[in-house]
Amino acid sequence: MNIFLLILGLVLILLGANYLTDGASSVAKRFNIPELVIGLTIVAFGTSAPELTVSITSALKGSTDIAIGNVVGSNLFNTLVIVGTTALVVPFTVNKGTVSKEIPLCILASVVLFVFANDIWLNSATANVISRGDGIVLLCFFLIFMSYTFAIAKKGDGNEEQEETIKSIPSWKATLFILGGLVALVFGGELFVNGASGIARSLGISEAVIGLTLVAGGTSLPELATSIIAALKKKPGLAIGNAIGSNLFNIFLVLGASATIYPLGVGDITNFDFTALILASILLWIFAVLFKSRTITRIEGGIMVLLYIAYTTYLIIQTQGN
Repeated sequence: MNIFLLILGLVLILLGANYLTDGASSVAKRFNIPELVIGLTIVAFGTSAPELTVSITSALKGSTDIAIGNVVGSNLFNTLVIVGTTALVVPFTVNKGTVSKEIPLCILASVVLFVFANDIWLNSATANVISRGDGIVLLCFFLIFMSYTFAIAKKGDGNEEQEETIKSIPSWKATLFILGGLVALVFGGELFVNGASGIARSLGISEAVIGLTLVAGGTSLPELATSIIAALKKKPGLAIGNAIGSNLFNIFLVLGASATIYPLGVGDITNFDFTALILASILLWIFAVLFKSRTITRIEGGIMVLLYIAYTTYLIIQTQGN
C-alpha cells in the first residue's frame, strides 16, 4: 500500500508541476510577459515544484528528515547522476560563466547549508536546526541569484537558447491547468510523503535515508528527463544548466521556504551527507576545468555515476549495520 501511495503521489506531483507550468506560462504570455522572464521564473520553478511540494509537506507533517534529505539527495542526484549520465550519452563543453560563477555558487550554497545545519558544533546548541532565520537568509540568497540570472540573461551571456517557444492555450484551459496542477501538487505531496514514511517504518530504515535516496530520485525525475532529452537533441549544455539551476533553487528556495514556514530539525542527516554534497560540487568544477578544455568526458561522467552508486550503497550498508 505504501509503495502504491508513493507512486501515485509521485505521478500526481509530476503531472501537477507540468500542467501548472504550462498553464501559468500561457497566462503570462497572454499578458505579454517576455518568454525569457517566464523561462527564468515559472518554468524554472516548475522543475523544482516536486522538491518544494515534498519538502514543505514533510516539514508540516514533522518529517523534517525527509524535507532536508530530499534537497541534499536531489542535489547529489543532479550533480552526479544527471550530469554524469548526460556526459556518458554525449560529452559536452561547459559554458565559461557556468565554470566561473554558477558552479562556485553551487559550492557556496552547499557550504552555507553545512554551516546552518551544524548548530551543535558551531554554536554549542542542543540540536541542529535550520531555523526560520536561516530560511530567510536562504531566501535572500535566492533573490540575489535570481537578480544575477536576469542580469546575465539580458546580456545574452553565453547561455544556450531555449528549446522551444511557450505554447498559447485558451484561457479556460490555462486556468484549469493551474488549478488542477495546484490540487495535484498538494494531494500528490501528501500521498508521496505518507508513502515514503510508511516504507521507512516498514523496512526499519530511517526517514533520512529514504529522503536522501528514494524521495530525492523521485522528485528529480523532471530534471533527469529534461537533461536526457537535451542530450539526445544534441544540446547537452542545457543539461548542466538545468542541474545547477535546480541545485540552487533547491537550497535557496525549497529549503529557504520550508524552514521559514516550519523550522527544520536536521535529525539523522549527517555531516557525511552535507560533506558529500560539497565534494560533489567541487568535483564537478574540477572536471569542468581539467586540462583547460571545459569538457565533461565519458570517463568523468562514469566516475560521477559510480560515486553516486557508492554513496547510496554506503547509506544502505550503514542502515543495515544499525
